[in-house]
Amino acid sequence: MALQPAAGARDLNPLQVEGNRVLSERLAAVYRLWGYDEVSPPRVERLDTLMAGDAIAINDVVRLVADDPLGLRPEMTASIARAACTRLASRSRPLRLWASGTVFQSRAADEGGQFIEENLHSGVELFGVKGIEAEMELLSLLIAAVKTLDLPDVQRPQLLFGHTALMDLVLKPYEGDRRNAIRSALVRFDRLAIEAMDLQLDQREMLLLLLDSRGEPQQQLQHLSNLFGHQPVFQELMRLSQLLEPAAGALGLGLQLDTTFQPAFQLYTGLVFQLVCQGKASPVVIARGGRYDDLVYRCGARGEHAAGVGFSFAIDPIRELLGETPRHAQRDAIVLVAFSPESSLESALRHQSQWHQKGCRAFVELAPVANRQAAEEMATVRRADQLDWIDS
Repeated sequence: MALQPAAGARDLNPLQVEGNRVLSERLAAVYRLWGYDEVSPPRVERLDTLMAGDAIAINDVVRLVADDPLGLRPEMTASIARAACTRLASRSRPLRLWASGTVFQSRAADEGGQFIEENLHSGVELFGVKGIEAEMELLSLLIAAVKTLDLPDVQRPQLLFGHTALMDLVLKPYEGDRRNAIRSALVRFDRLAIEAMDLQLDQREMLLLLLDSRGEPQQQLQHLSNLFGHQPVFQELMRLSQLLEPAAGALGLGLQLDTTFQPAFQLYTGLVFQLVCQGKASPVVIARGGRYDDLVYRCGARGEHAAGVGFSFAIDPIRELLGETPRHAQRDAIVLVAFSPESSLESALRHQSQWHQKGCRAFVELAPVANRQAAEEMATVRRADQLDWIDS
């Protein structure tokens, strides 16, 4: 029998599990305050649903050996969008949903073979709002959720956002394979690839300028207006940034607009964003999201209902940033019930039941303990906060 987990899978210890639970519950409390209802999408889905109309590459999906083409979800948005457009289609819009659960991504391991990344995610989806008002609610909710995580100042959280319409403006002069190659280089921030392309000098200089076009949103929008003239997306992003700046500033959350930012999954058709913190060695992405109207349309919604925005927090990286136990997390006191050779397990179990009726965590040492001192040492080893010693 193999004693090691599959490559990429992890065994979490009780402290890590408790940290994940605390963080998930903090986020869930915020979602509920904002009127979002919990759903539970399946871990297993048909491949065509998981791939979201080829927005997610087949190599990113952990495929299952089954009669039907099935896989494990690499994210939860596609499954929730499917449910919103089928079982929940009769519910009024806006439709506000949240979910928490494990996601699985497949990639090639450095030494060859398959590497499966397994992570706990928590996030929200908002369906049925076409305008910028959806993004205004979504990112306001994101900032409220970040506040509950109690991130230390040293991690300097940054909200980086862009828009697919900005990338379309950059790529407008190009077609076909050249357009795809330029897009790929910009998304990968690959200056060398752009410099090596067979382009006119002014085109190359413009692309390199736009590759470095990121910073304070209002300044960046003014810069883009000078380059491209008035565009409707600029006005929308200006309105959004003006809404977010006060709350973000109060939280110490930086805002940055990046003209060429696009996520790995080509799921989004509008605003795209990610929340980045400074880790011990390198930046860590703790949340991602955006608008995915095309996905909702492919799931069967039409007209004004063919609209969706959402985000998802990656819980495990957040826990690792904060240490195994989130700051200010309250751990329930634990009672060890132990009994001497003159007493009995039956008596210890009755004592345990009394602790449980008071709402206290208590567990029993199942074998008799020689004396109280030994029981106290055992309580320390078992990480109990209190000893209930039964000597008769």
